[in-house]
Amino acid sequence: MLDDFMIRATLAGVGVALAAAPLGCFVVWRRMAYFGDATAHAAILGVALSLALSMSVFAGAMVVALLMALTVNLLTGRGYAMDTLLGVLAHSALAFGLVAVSFLSGIRIDLMAYLFGDILAVSRSDLMVIWGGAAVVVALICWRWSSLLTATLNEDLAYACRINPKREQLVLTLALAVTVAVAIKVVGVLLIAALLIIPAAAARPLSRTPEGMALVAAGIGSISAFVGLRAAYYLDTPAGPSIVCVAAVIFAVLSAIGGVRALRVS
Repeated sequence: MLDDFMIRATLAGVGVALAAAPLGCFVVWRRMAYFGDATAHAAILGVALSLALSMSVFAGAMVVALLMALTVNLLTGRGYAMDTLLGVLAHSALAFGLVAVSFLSGIRIDLMAYLFGDILAVSRSDLMVIWGGAAVVVALICWRWSSLLTATLNEDLAYACRINPKREQLVLTLALAVTVAVAIKVVGVLLIAALLIIPAAAARPLSRTPEGMALVAAGIGSISAFVGLRAAYYLDTPAGPSIVCVAAVIFAVLSAIGGVRALRVS
């Protein structure tokens, strides 16, 4: 069954969507969109280092993404605004990564595949990594769901409930690093943040509970992957950007419907 490259691509897209959905909800609730983008940009440096050291791209990207996220956590509150700090680290890491790639002599590398994804080239081993990473992220979020939600709502409430907000932030950081690493093959480092944010944002008008929003976001992400891949196949367009375009259209349609309903009520 997995000999069909479209089936492998669809399974990869759905796997990433399932990992990104609950995490994307927390990114939206905590207004961490730029944080996710910065972590994703840093992954290209991990790709360069992994190729230079002949190690797994997944491992290299995850290590650098995790180091990037931990660095942001450590430097927060040291005199720089969060958006400034993220901007400096994100673009610096991306630039250093691109420069490092240029020094890789004797290694053929399709930079566009890492920047925008190459989901149609997903192999069986890639599928195992993607679904394994997705399982780790989903299990981690489910395990810490209540604590993460409490820390997201109010830090003082979290302390009152004997929950350490910094520890929960570390859990999100770890989950984000894993998600970035598994999503590189699907949508590339430049579009990972979009796959995190857009389905979660589109799910908000349809949800009444946090759990419902995570489930709806997973559904929207999976539909975006399926429809986007089919559109890319028939229209001969890039697969990763096509998936994000479908998610953006869904968001626009749901937002328009929500706006019309709000006008009727008023």
